[in-house]
Amino acid sequence: MGASAAPISHLLPSALNPKTPFFILSKKLCQTTPRIKSSSSSSSSSSSSSSSSSSSLNIQRRQLLLLSVPVVSYTSIFQYNSKSFAAPGYDPVSPAERDASLSLSQRVSEAVSLLEKGRDLQAQGDFIQALQCFSQVVKDYKDFALSDYARVGRAIALYEVGDKEEAIAEMEDVSISLKGYPEVHAALAAALYSDKHAPLLAENQFTIATLLDPHYTELSYVRETKHWPPSLVSSLQNFITLS
Repeated sequence: MGASAAPISHLLPSALNPKTPFFILSKKLCQTTPRIKSSSSSSSSSSSSSSSSSSSLNIQRRQLLLLSVPVVSYTSIFQYNSKSFAAPGYDPVSPAERDASLSLSQRVSEAVSLLEKGRDLQAQGDFIQALQCFSQVVKDYKDFALSDYARVGRAIALYEVGDKEEAIAEMEDVSISLKGYPEVHAALAAALYSDKHAPLLAENQFTIATLLDPHYTELSYVRETKHWPPSLVSSLQNFITLS
């Protein structure tokens, strides 16, 4: 029998380390020369067998080289393309609209703060300063719905400082724009009865007020909770007692 090529299994490591890169393994295999047993009688069959074994080894080497080539993941390619063709962020609010919204929010905050200041001054009995705060809200923030509530406070303060004609005119006007707001109906009823001597009109206004809030039949409520001035409390007392 002619000499045959020895199997290459003894050339490979017994336990392949999973951390060993493919290109290192292929390099080692390429540098290793297989050992072939020599024989005194070489024949044509042994030469052809050696050539076949060498061809098989070359094929295995090429396969290992192919496996050692790094493969680019499709995920990386997709992420790169997504970043390359990503559309810029779209903001539906323009800078001018954002500035207008900020300005409006600031105006609302100022109006509410001024209205609360007027009510605090009214609770302290300082109706002159309260009148100034309420009047400023009506003047500077008349485009806001809360200005009608400032008009109620302004009318009550006007009634206390002595301008009862303007106070009643303001109450009559606000009783329409704020129809259903019990305080303005109760205050108007007291003023109509005591200053205009109009008991029927006063009764109509007071009926609306007490249907919405029965507390207005109590003098302590308007004095301590609503902080009405003494003059308006006295007028309401005259109406309730029909004096």
